[in-house]
Amino acid sequence: MSTKKIRVLIVDDSAVVRQTLRDVLESDPEIEVIATAGDPFVAADRIAEQVPDVITLDIEMPRMDGLTFLKKLMSQHPIPVVICSSLADEGAQSTFRALEYGAVEIITKPKMGTKQFLEDSRIEICNAVKAAAGARLRNLGPSHTVEPKLNADCILSPATHAMVETTEKVVVIGASTGGTEALKTLLEALPADTPGIVIVQHMPELFTRAFANRLDSLCAITVKEAETNDSVIRGRALIAPGNHHMLLKRSGARYYVEIKDGPLVCRHRPSVDVLFRSAARYAGQNVVGVILTGMGDDGARGMLEMKQAGAVNIAQDEATCIVFGMPKEAIKLGGVDKVMPLPAIAGAILTRAR
Repeated sequence: MSTKKIRVLIVDDSAVVRQTLRDVLESDPEIEVIATAGDPFVAADRIAEQVPDVITLDIEMPRMDGLTFLKKLMSQHPIPVVICSSLADEGAQSTFRALEYGAVEIITKPKMGTKQFLEDSRIEICNAVKAAAGARLRNLGPSHTVEPKLNADCILSPATHAMVETTEKVVVIGASTGGTEALKTLLEALPADTPGIVIVQHMPELFTRAFANRLDSLCAITVKEAETNDSVIRGRALIAPGNHHMLLKRSGARYYVEIKDGPLVCRHRPSVDVLFRSAARYAGQNVVGVILTGMGDDGARGMLEMKQAGAVNIAQDEATCIVFGMPKEAIKLGGVDKVMPLPAIAGAILTRAR
């Protein structure tokens, strides 16, 4: 029985990168590279000959930059795009713009390293392309409007003195494909006194810091890339650094995070499961768990453990997901209490955090 392969077009001005990416992708029996292109003009010709299922796209290119090409592509002929970027900070800003324009994933350009590094990198690149192939593309209107920031007063009961007796809530969030924009929507809607938030978003190393800085500039809460021993406190969100696992820990009444190396878990590092399982162990019924758009099943088992420990868990619904993989698996395992559209999740977090 032959299954249809995912057809990929690689667009990059470096012949070496094109060949390396081709080798990496074609090592996966489910992927076929149908063409490569050195710039967007050649890419347009290739698409006219045969439409790919997924395009990997470099941002810095001669004749026409990747962002301009992406905008044209998404307005005329939407195809799932994976941004293949180098790690410069400047590059990170362009990459986030690309995600706003409709690209679905970021990968870092493959580079030489140890055998283990190359294997992890290969898994991540092939995963990204497979996730993109199943992505539901957003229809990009003139510009998306941001929901007004929710005011905690309209949801939180006025009796804040009760906080002394109750135990502080902690919000743990997991996301993958499509998650960068989903997190932006969610966090922008939260007021400055939201309970502490800990986030795993599947994203390459060094992009997480730029991503956290970008969210920090847009949100009422503070957002930062997590470091070991950072306290989980009201009004702050901590994002796991790319290529490292993050655990929630507790010392007395203080919640904090620990950043660790280790093998890929559920094919990812950071892994949502690692965060969720630590939250089940150390925070139990004080947890509000959220699982957002993404491919695969990372987070499903951890979410079930959190529920068994007394947490209340929310999954993003299929209609608002770019890829309804991770939420679907968590729902299937029975770890989810509420399934809701993305714009409603911020309100549900605040209601639960009363």
